[in-house]
Amino acid sequence: GPHHLHYTALPDWTQSLGMVMSLILLAPSWGGMINGVMTLSGAWHKLRTDPILRFLIVSLSFYGMSTFEGPMMSIKTVNSLSHYTDWTIGHVHSGALGWVAMISIGMVYHLTPVVFGRKQMFSIPMINTHFWLSTIGTVLYIASMWVNGIIQGLMWRAYNADGSLTYSFMESVVASHPGYIVRLFGGFLFLLGMLLMAWNVWKTIRSEEKPAVAVNTVGAEA
Repeated sequence: GPHHLHYTALPDWTQSLGMVMSLILLAPSWGGMINGVMTLSGAWHKLRTDPILRFLIVSLSFYGMSTFEGPMMSIKTVNSLSHYTDWTIGHVHSGALGWVAMISIGMVYHLTPVVFGRKQMFSIPMINTHFWLSTIGTVLYIASMWVNGIIQGLMWRAYNADGSLTYSFMESVVASHPGYIVRLFGGFLFLLGMLLMAWNVWKTIRSEEKPAVAVNTVGAEA
């Protein structure tokens, strides 16, 4: 968080401390990510048939990518290019959509049948479709913002020989327009996947299947 305050009125020593703490954060972040991914050791074949597991593993991959990118962007030389640009927005959404949303989606798909006593979700193919909509939508969203951010950063700090700015702010907005179209399309794909999920969860809850009844065998022999 503190590295988002680089090149502001914050004292320089505070900005440097924020950079150091952000770099240190890479250790516990990647420790958690590696621990989660390696938990699947010996069972990777399940990814071929289990779309819920794919949600969980891909979310961890996005988490690892996002928590590597954050400390990298905290380095002042990198931040001088990325600060105030759409690159930051792409970085945040790789965590928000790729990590938080996708692992939450996986947990909902896993827990809904458990909570409501169903054997499985109403439609497994629909979960597969949701997975690809979420993954492709997230990649389009964040990649377009990365490209926009680099374009903006380079345009904003381009100077002429006389010291004047080479580009106006409006020119950078016009150059960013294609990226915003791609982001809109990626966001639409992600939203479409969430609508599929809502329908799938609703149909699972409302299915005619009788809930499984837990049998208490404690003391049965007595």
